Amino acid sequence: MKTLLLIRHAKSDWSHPELEDFDRPLNERGKKDAPEMARRLIKNKIKIDLFLSSPAKRAASTAKAFLKEFDAKKKKLRFEEKLYLPSPSVFWEVIKDVKDKVETLAVFSHNDGITLFANQLTNTKVDNIPTCGIFAVKAHCDAWKDFENSEKEFWFFDYPKAEAKNG
Repeated sequence: MKTLLLIRHAKSDWSHPELEDFDRPLNERGKKDAPEMARRLIKNKIKIDLFLSSPAKRAASTAKAFLKEFDAKKKKLRFEEKLYLPSPSVFWEVIKDVKDKVETLAVFSHNDGITLFANQLTNTKVDNIPTCGIFAVKAHCDAWKDFENSEKEFWFFDYPKAEAKNG
């Protein structure tokens, strides 16, 4: 059984229009939401074996915030250029190359690709993965190369504002 956590980067800062899209940092809400969402995973006893992220500043900062909350070693964080504004097919490509010793994989990326990819995984569909949202699935396979063709089950969908709705 393999577990995939798709995590959209936290809220980014648009106050400096001169910055390239790739270089946009997190805004204050994003800096608060990223560690909070990581703590929710920890509270639910979810462990992450590999943090795989887009190198864009907002995604990298989100992944680093999760890494810090998990008190994980820096070597557990890998940056993948292809995860910057990817099409859904890129996720399949990147996932199949993950080492099989990784049981739980967290992938930090961007919309629209991350939502489109999430909607290809199971019968559970979402209109949008909000910033710092987490869409999780479990796959009946032992190797990531088999992930694409394996039976997958929706596990959960969580995002920062969900707590207010759920009490």
